[in-house]
Amino acid sequence: MLEAFDVQLFRDSAESVLAKLEKHLADLSIRGLELVDPAQLTRAARELMTTERERPAAFDEGRLAEIVDLYVRTGIQVQSPGYMGRQFSSVVPLSGVVDFVSAVVNQPSSFYEAGQLPSVAERIMADELNRFIGFEPGTFAMVTTSGGSLANLTALLTARNRAFPGVWAQGSSALDGPARPAVAVGADVHYSVARAAGILGIGEERIVRLPLDAERRIDVARVRPALDEAARQGLDVFCLVASAGTTAVGAFDPLDELAAVARERDLWLHVDGAHGASLLVSDELRHKLRGIDQVDSLAWDAHKMMFVPAPCTLLFYRDRERSRGAFRQTASYVFDEQPSTYTELDSGDKNFECTKRPMIMSLWVTWAMYGRALFAEKIEYLCRLTRYAHALLEEQSDFETLHYPEANIICFRYRPEWIDEDGVAAFQVDIRNRIKQHGQFFISKVDVDGVAALRVVMMNHQITTEHFQMLLEEIRKAGKAQ
Repeated sequence: MLEAFDVQLFRDSAESVLAKLEKHLADLSIRGLELVDPAQLTRAARELMTTERERPAAFDEGRLAEIVDLYVRTGIQVQSPGYMGRQFSSVVPLSGVVDFVSAVVNQPSSFYEAGQLPSVAERIMADELNRFIGFEPGTFAMVTTSGGSLANLTALLTARNRAFPGVWAQGSSALDGPARPAVAVGADVHYSVARAAGILGIGEERIVRLPLDAERRIDVARVRPALDEAARQGLDVFCLVASAGTTAVGAFDPLDELAAVARERDLWLHVDGAHGASLLVSDELRHKLRGIDQVDSLAWDAHKMMFVPAPCTLLFYRDRERSRGAFRQTASYVFDEQPSTYTELDSGDKNFECTKRPMIMSLWVTWAMYGRALFAEKIEYLCRLTRYAHALLEEQSDFETLHYPEANIICFRYRPEWIDEDGVAAFQVDIRNRIKQHGQFFISKVDVDGVAALRVVMMNHQITTEHFQMLLEEIRKAGKAQ
């Protein structure tokens, strides 16, 4: 039984896996997605499982090697120049090493006594990153959550409890009179916000979708009329959710102007900056989040544009006292009733998770070793590359650009003259599927104004302008193969 815990076996298996990962990272060939039939993959995985049922099986180095090969080979090849499809990226290799350490030492980080260094690292990274946000030092708070969806849910819960303090304990019966809590969002907001509204009992029908301008940002000129109309319909809007880098096109809502509206209407202003908040670390790009210091809460995914393993999300609150507003519970087995120097660093009372991975460690160690410039330089390169892609598309008579890229996301359509208007949407979907099946490039698709479009997300610094030109030729080939 104890062989599985043998230290030498640990070293041997770790070195074997490390050699395979080194080879994987060194392979910069152009690869997309090798989509395997689920039944075939299930059979392959089952064949790699021991048939021993009565006692622990002896360690099989060959079996481990085959499992790692199967794991690495299937799925998206995030470090390949052919990968241009999603908002997660290859990681800074060091951050993966630290994640490995976290997995082995297994120190959950919601309470200081269990994860002491991770708890301290959260405070340090909060201060480091707040230099770019601009909240008043010593008065703000940051907690980590497992993903942006959970961060958005937690922030909306805090906002709901602020506006309707009795609901946590009494449920909807605590609402006075005809109150119908509602949330206002940009029309391109991430689906997790609508999901959060459903979880909170607000309901999708009480989501007020604010109109967008030509750049697909919330149109501030039409926000107040939209809120007035919501009030006439009996909706009590308590929270306004803005985006810093929408998932669809990477648009940045005008936070400074929306903050003025929020103050005027006494609304909680939450920013879903899962993708775009990382631009704050760049002197060149930080202006796109002008007004971020005036918001009430901010969700920031480090596993997107800070290039560390997922999930690693940072949830910031401008007011530290408000950070305790999402959850109001007592539990003697984890929550200390007598605060101390140690429990002051506990975060379990501020987030949904009790046992939480020390996700901050991958970010903190990478930041501690390399500093801000590593992140800023890669982000700036990816944004420059995307602007180049836009300029190149503009020169092509058979392509249509749909927006100017504010960051590293660009959406466009392939529009050869022989495709009529009615067939454009289905044509984009067909092209995307053919590109995916070919296996050299991986791109995504999105509906823009109700019509399908091709979507490229530049997350890999190995991608060059030549790779994007190659992608356009692949798109043309895929179109002709219809």
